[in-house]
Amino acid sequence: MKIPRLLLFVIIVAVVYGIFKAPGFFLKQPIPSSLILMYMFFVVITVLLWMTSTEEGMQGLVGPIKALIEDPGKKRLRNIVFVIVPLVAGFITYQQIKPSYEAPVELRSIHPAPPASIKVFNKTFSLQTLENPYRKLEKEDPAKFTQLVKEGGEVYFKNCFYCHGDKLNGRGHYAHGFNPLPLNFTDIGTIAQLQESFLFWRISTGGPGLPKEAAPWISSMPIWGNFLTEDDVWKVILFLYNYTGYVPRSWEK
Repeated sequence: MKIPRLLLFVIIVAVVYGIFKAPGFFLKQPIPSSLILMYMFFVVITVLLWMTSTEEGMQGLVGPIKALIEDPGKKRLRNIVFVIVPLVAGFITYQQIKPSYEAPVELRSIHPAPPASIKVFNKTFSLQTLENPYRKLEKEDPAKFTQLVKEGGEVYFKNCFYCHGDKLNGRGHYAHGFNPLPLNFTDIGTIAQLQESFLFWRISTGGPGLPKEAAPWISSMPIWGNFLTEDDVWKVILFLYNYTGYVPRSWEK
């Protein structure tokens, strides 16, 4: 049985499309839609050129379409086709342009590379050598150190816990309004991997202080250097490490 040219065209295009989609169904490794669209364009053009390379092929492909349009006896079928084709085309177009309410996928660097130095509190700090001036009191004067940690906790709960949470897990009252969520300090992959100078930079300069060469950054952290004192920042850093039980990385480690 000879397959009509138009039906053969549809079958070939459908089979090739199925082959392109198969890796996504069976191997869970889908080919990008944009790539499939490009491949299918060339497939359709190639099949059309092949099928219309002879007069017989041209008539076999175009004949049924011409008959559908011109034959008075096919009026009902013609009306059905003229309704279905625009609906299918409209549906496919809508699928391509319909709005998405999901957050866009973005690669976020949790620990961006810090600058060599920063200027805050009317001073210039070299982050390569900067150390917490109060850290030494942990051994030299434990009582004083404990008091500084307490003061750092007061700074945190007056300013930071609304976003970072009362458990320092990034689940504060306002956290649901941010994407991505505020940093989870209890995660072993955050402050436990950092030096205190890094935290001093991030807290003091906030989101606007992130390096421009890696923009756009999506950080809502304010420039705390405009609201806190230098001592406040160092104290709150003591509190963050004390509460989580982590030890800051040092230049010796």
